[in-house]
Amino acid sequence: MKCPYCNELDTKVIDSRPADDNNSIRRRRQCGTCQKRFTTYEKLETMPLMVIKKDCSREIYERSKIESGILQSCHKRPISTQQIDAMIDEIENQIFNMEEKEIETSAIGELVMQKIKQLDEVAYVRFASVYREFKDVNTFMEELGKLLNNSTASKL
Repeated sequence: MKCPYCNELDTKVIDSRPADDNNSIRRRRQCGTCQKRFTTYEKLETMPLMVIKKDCSREIYERSKIESGILQSCHKRPISTQQIDAMIDEIENQIFNMEEKEIETSAIGELVMQKIKQLDEVAYVRFASVYREFKDVNTFMEELGKLLNNSTASKL
């Protein structure tokens, strides 16, 4: 770290502690040449996760958007807020464990679909109908058919 008084590069840390916000480190330094002391702050540099939308535009990831979609799908279903929060936490863990700086909405949507299907089939169909943008009843019925076939197969 360069001394702000004499521009010397030879400085040493004499004290280090968390800053008031607990998100950075406050360091007291002393210049080896002019002996003056100064304070620096060290903070973790984080890049926000960017979401690539269908139209190729980008925006910052927001948990509330996933939460909103899931809440709408689970409306009047026997699903507790704790279950919804746990599901969103699992989805976020998967997203952030990918260690990518950008993720497509389709990847997020598929993660949500997997998790919500495990929780409640009606909520899954509701979410799928919006997410997959069913154009007609036939498309909707195809998705229901897949769900019924998987449900029947898992019971056998």
